[in-house]
Amino acid sequence: MARSQSNYVCQACGAVSAKWSGRCEACAAWNTIVEEKAAIPLGSSARKPARGRVTALEDLKAAEDAPPRRAIGIAEFDRVCGGGLVPGSAVLVGGDPGVGKSTLILQALAAYASAGGRAVYISGEEAMGQVRLRAARMGLAEAPVALGSATCVEDILATLNAAPVPGIVAIDSIQTIWTSALDAAPGTIAQLRTASLDLVRFAKTSGAAILLVGHVTKDGQIAGPKAVEHLVDAVLYFEGERGHHFRVLRAVKNRFGATDEIGVFEMTGTGLAEVANPSALFLGDRNSNAPGTAVFAGLEGTRPLLVEVQALVARTSYGTPRRAVVGWDSGRLAMILAVLDSRSGLGASVHDVYLNVAGGLEIGEPAADLAAAAALVSSLSGQPLPKGSVFFGEISLSGEIRPATQPELRLKEAVKLGFTTAIVPAGLKAAPTGLALREVHDVVELVRLAGASERRAPERTAW
Repeated sequence: MARSQSNYVCQACGAVSAKWSGRCEACAAWNTIVEEKAAIPLGSSARKPARGRVTALEDLKAAEDAPPRRAIGIAEFDRVCGGGLVPGSAVLVGGDPGVGKSTLILQALAAYASAGGRAVYISGEEAMGQVRLRAARMGLAEAPVALGSATCVEDILATLNAAPVPGIVAIDSIQTIWTSALDAAPGTIAQLRTASLDLVRFAKTSGAAILLVGHVTKDGQIAGPKAVEHLVDAVLYFEGERGHHFRVLRAVKNRFGATDEIGVFEMTGTGLAEVANPSALFLGDRNSNAPGTAVFAGLEGTRPLLVEVQALVARTSYGTPRRAVVGWDSGRLAMILAVLDSRSGLGASVHDVYLNVAGGLEIGEPAADLAAAAALVSSLSGQPLPKGSVFFGEISLSGEIRPATQPELRLKEAVKLGFTTAIVPAGLKAAPTGLALREVHDVVELVRLAGASERRAPERTAW
């Protein structure tokens, strides 16, 4: 016998409450709480604690070999995963609708199957005919990928267990999968958690690698993140702006490799193409000598990446200056403007400021402070920055320029792309052949380098 009990679960964060309310107390989201029924077993097994078995304990000295990898055959995908998929692992791939998640997964399975592996693609959103049309459009119709269409997790597991164990299984998407053990609707937190747990358990017991496709909500998070992300071994985000033809695959969690690793793809008429030199993709027109542009030598995971930072400082038409930022933290921009005004008396904070990262890439590295500040000073003074120069360094509240991590990789990437000068924090020992270092100690030296005249900071009147 089982007695039915109702729980009220927030579909945004997964918080459970005893009663319904219009607003979730955990994440403050409105109209996201849904009633879900859970089966509570009755009888002796529910009243008496079950007797467990003894688990063997081992010390930390037990060394094991690195987990084997199943290389997909797509270099950018394998890079983000840490060299390939680990047998028995579960990977969650999230992204906005229409960004190309299904295209990426289908290409990955086709590449793996063409190399001799066994790949299974389970489509829960599209009919099998639609998947075949996409494969034909991408030139993958001859790839030996096993295709199926199902939404019930019990049917999926029965199908997988009835055939030889595949190397890779893709579920597109996890929001459409449901289990008959629950009465909740597909896509709810309870269904998402239970179906994902069943699929992860199959991966651990069989050795197959599971790829789960998840949609991203309007807040930029995978739907049901608290219920799914902790169950899987890796979480990959597939990002891209609709106005740009490139896509970025970013690892935000990886139990078998480095996080913050990225892979860059270009969307073409026949699918996704790997970008061998992503730095050239994110750089603008280097022949232009317009003020307000600076090249930042960044680092994404273990990959050095050069990207152009563009700034425009204009006179404000309103009482409150406007700030518009694309691809960078707006709070970081406010801090840089305050430091420039306070330490060098530049007076940029009373102007409208627009900052953009070329190509639509998102930068979260503090080392981009120097490049952003140089672009701001150059735009305000109207003087272009030295041609063929790159910037990296963190700006402190005192106005000093602090060093960045792994400067050697950044400088080598700059030399490879033909840059001749690097404006860097003080303290670097040596530079690669063909690259001149120019050290800056604080923002005052940066203002002089960018051609802007220092202005005396306004004195405060004591009342």
